[in-house]
Amino acid sequence: MTTTDMPRPLDADAEQPVARKRPRNPPTGGLRRAVPATTLLWILACLYGLPVLWFILSSLKPSSDLFSYPLTLVPHNPTLSGFKAAWDSANFSQYFINTAIVCVITTILTVGVSCCTGYALAKYDNRWLKVFFICILATTMLPSEVMLAPEFLVVRNLGLYNSFAGIILPAVLTATGCFMFRQFFLTVPDELVEAARIDGAKELSIFLRIMVPLSRPIMLTLAILSFQWRWNDYIWPLLMLNDPDKFTVQIGIQSIVGAQNINWSVLLGASVISMIPLIVVFLVFQRYVMGADINAGLKD
Repeated sequence: MTTTDMPRPLDADAEQPVARKRPRNPPTGGLRRAVPATTLLWILACLYGLPVLWFILSSLKPSSDLFSYPLTLVPHNPTLSGFKAAWDSANFSQYFINTAIVCVITTILTVGVSCCTGYALAKYDNRWLKVFFICILATTMLPSEVMLAPEFLVVRNLGLYNSFAGIILPAVLTATGCFMFRQFFLTVPDELVEAARIDGAKELSIFLRIMVPLSRPIMLTLAILSFQWRWNDYIWPLLMLNDPDKFTVQIGIQSIVGAQNINWSVLLGASVISMIPLIVVFLVFQRYVMGADINAGLKD
């Protein structure tokens, strides 16, 4: 019995041509594209930062050097007399306490109300909710000065004139906060909510245990913005308050301005003092503003 040698079949993988790896772009190409964008950003940063730098350095100048010619950016004889005079000329410690109370309470209520409203507008299908959302957005089309008169009448008739509650309550519901939370909750997959409902979770539990932790970046962002809005608010506290012991920081700064002349060194020092809490709040909380994994807990 004879056997014939049969040719061994080639492997299928061997018959296929070997795919060549595409050469990666050299690192110099990415660097070449990044240089113009980085340069443009630095130019914009300098344009925006130069007035702020001039403002801060001018607060360190004595009054005689503020309007000296030629103008100089760096003070020749830096002094803190403007800060001391500003702090002594007004009851800044009380102003800071009053403003902190208003800002903290308003920020907490604004974040909570906006979160609840945004969740309802995003996850519940009802035509009246859509109409309500359009009405909320319509308020952004009106100048804030148009709303001052009716808001003042409502607050006065409620007996909240010359009180912190009269400043806080009208500022709780903001169209910006509702819009931010609604747009965020729209990006959260509905499967995550349905899975929680199948597991027997109640609506309140879904909101508090799932949606609120996911929306932490939006909450911190709105908290920073709300704190800044309330700290810098001037017109509404000026209309609502007539007791000097309840004045906020911005009203206190305005009281430094005289009727005949302005001590610019004191005014600049007071303005820089009023900026310190905003800078501290931003530096503390901005690192927590990061993206959230909204697909956590889901399987393909």
